[in-house]
Amino acid sequence: MWHPDDLRGASRRDTGSLQDTGTTLEDVSDTLPMFPLGSVLFPGVVVPLRVFEDRYRALIHHLIREPDPAHRLFGSVGIREGYEVGDHGAQSLFRIGCRLQLTDVEAHEDGSFDVVAVGRDRIRLERLDTSGPFPAGHVESLPPADEQVDPQIVQRALALFTAYRAAVAPYRGDPHPGDLPRDPTYLSWTLAAVAPLAMPDRQTLLESDDTALRLTMIGDLLKSELRAMNAIPSLPATEVARTRWSPN
Repeated sequence: MWHPDDLRGASRRDTGSLQDTGTTLEDVSDTLPMFPLGSVLFPGVVVPLRVFEDRYRALIHHLIREPDPAHRLFGSVGIREGYEVGDHGAQSLFRIGCRLQLTDVEAHEDGSFDVVAVGRDRIRLERLDTSGPFPAGHVESLPPADEQVDPQIVQRALALFTAYRAAVAPYRGDPHPGDLPRDPTYLSWTLAAVAPLAMPDRQTLLESDDTALRLTMIGDLLKSELRAMNAIPSLPATEVARTRWSPN
């Protein structure tokens, strides 16, 4: 089991604690403010967040002081064990996560924020420092896959998602209003985000380097969901939360 505190002592590229070495976030290009979440986020997907805990309010203040919006970047990894809030917080984190760009901020009188971010690319968390005003992670970028995907695999995933959309529409509307991405890789990320999947399945999809495999897995999971709905037609599909995620 991987624990955040374990990374403060060792990593594949051990750089020591940011606070101990005097290094700032601006000094290391692959160091990011971090939002551990009880959710899995994906590249290309827009994410609304509610921010009210002190350490994450400090993170948002840090980001909005950056004059260039393109540099308002932070990372997120899923919480394997533990909680998003409280003194103990996350006890164990997944290693593979997502780099996001802050795109919109709404401040409230009580000091909280409603923010919107969009996933940029995948990252591997090598080291986490929780000694500062907000968590900071030493991360490695994961290169995007440059591959051709069999059109039949894409069409199967689209067909199954279309069938799922039609099945759940009477209960809670379209799970993805608007057009789906044409690019197979971003299509796979979008379907992974909106399909009714458990967190371990979402994490498995995020960790996969193979777009064709992701689309196949999503199609298989949607097919199983449709079978379950047909077996118990009086029940809607697994509800996917549409409220704002809160990282704190």
